[in-house]
Amino acid sequence: MTTYLTERITVDPERCSGRPTVRGTRLQVDTVLGYLAAGDTVADILESFPTLEPADISACLEFAQQIIESQFARQAA
Repeated sequence: MTTYLTERITVDPERCSGRPTVRGTRLQVDTVLGYLAAGDTVADILESFPTLEPADISACLEFAQQIIESQFARQAA
């Protein structure tokens, strides 16, 4: 069963071992974040992954921010 974490980020136990992916594809959120961390621009990533949309990259960043916020809010409580 696919879980929609956001409009663009999904988790499906049958796809990519249940890791978060972009719109149900096999492209994992952490892959997109890795490209950004390595210094690739949004334009670079869009060129490498033609099915990706700019909003997908923003969704990956928002998802990461939510995870960090959630994790550290629990630790501070």
